[in-house]
Amino acid sequence: MNKRNRLTVYILIGLALGIVVGYFANTSLANPAAFADMLSLVTTVFLRLIKMIIAPLVFSTLVVGIARMGDTREVGRIGIKALGWFVIASVISLSLGLILVNLFRPGDALALSNLVPAAGTASGITTSSLTLKEFITHLVPASIVDGMAKNEILQIVIFSIFFGTGAAAVGERAKPLVDAIDGIAHIMLKVTGYVMNLAPLAVFAAVCAIIAKSGLGVLKTYGMFMAQFYFGIVLLWIVLIFIGFLFLGPRVLRLLAELREPTLLAFSTASSEAAFPKTLEGLERFGVRNRIAAFVLPIGYSFNLDGSMMYCTFAVVFIAQAYGIEMSLGAQLTMMLVLMLTSKGMAGVPRASLVVIAATLAQFNIPEAGLLLLLGIDHFLDMGRSATNVIGNGIATAVVAKWENELVPPVQKEWETAELP
Repeated sequence: MNKRNRLTVYILIGLALGIVVGYFANTSLANPAAFADMLSLVTTVFLRLIKMIIAPLVFSTLVVGIARMGDTREVGRIGIKALGWFVIASVISLSLGLILVNLFRPGDALALSNLVPAAGTASGITTSSLTLKEFITHLVPASIVDGMAKNEILQIVIFSIFFGTGAAAVGERAKPLVDAIDGIAHIMLKVTGYVMNLAPLAVFAAVCAIIAKSGLGVLKTYGMFMAQFYFGIVLLWIVLIFIGFLFLGPRVLRLLAELREPTLLAFSTASSEAAFPKTLEGLERFGVRNRIAAFVLPIGYSFNLDGSMMYCTFAVVFIAQAYGIEMSLGAQLTMMLVLMLTSKGMAGVPRASLVVIAATLAQFNIPEAGLLLLLGIDHFLDMGRSATNVIGNGIATAVVAKWENELVPPVQKEWETAELP
């Protein structure tokens, strides 16, 4: 069994043990919340280790890819193709969520119950959204050091594009620096391998903590809502995989196999960000050249959060239904356009989906207190959203590589055959 398969098995074991131990803690301990807080430190440390990797990894791989590309027109062409795919995928995700929430009407079951909080109740979520002006100015870092310190992926991408383009224009004089940055990229991939050895423990801690704190009872209360949402997630996967099949053919199944580990990691930790390094590795093993994967994938993390997009429309209309508010078709279509804009660039914001939903509720006079209906189960919903984001970005990157004739036969990297220490 190679390292990748062994790590996947360990993550699954951590997931199962987390559920069992978390349930035991919730039902047996006098203070399960304190136990959950203690375990959450493990997850927090793991996610901080991942965040430590992302900025230098994105910068180094993207700069090397662009510098060796050598043609600024090629960078622009790839960027336009990627953004075109992201817009189409966003429309599909938002539309699917809107269709399903109107078909299932999960909020109607709560409308007559005593679970709906009073309209004036504070949700505890800080409402925030980016205007078009703020979004555009936010793209350009005032300082790349500040952007890296905050893990602002879009800002790192913008700086890396300029830096890589400048290095390509300088030519041979920049070659030693590009080679040195390439060395940094390989070092960060090695560091990623070290950090990923902790993934099973982090998965165990994350799942155990949420079950210990919330218990399985919360799943019973919102079981139908969660089942309907995950049905939508499955449909979205089918749609994305079918579209990927149209461009990649049967190789899309190999792509899914390569994305299995990062998808499972994202699902278990409820964090797309945690899966970024492994997603990049999986795409390169699949045959996507580094310069394409390192360019398209970081942009996708801000522009192509398919699972989160579907959840936003699903959640907003669900809350409206719970309060007995009927949204017209025109209002729902307007909401879709609003979400297309407000959700971009929010990937680095903690609980980003809830923040975007809070901002959208206020614009359509829907009580923000309705967010309290989702807080208890948001972690379980975020698991599905995060996994879907990985699948969506993986397929998008592979398709763009196919369009650019940069998709080569599957390759085997040194980290694939290396044994665990």
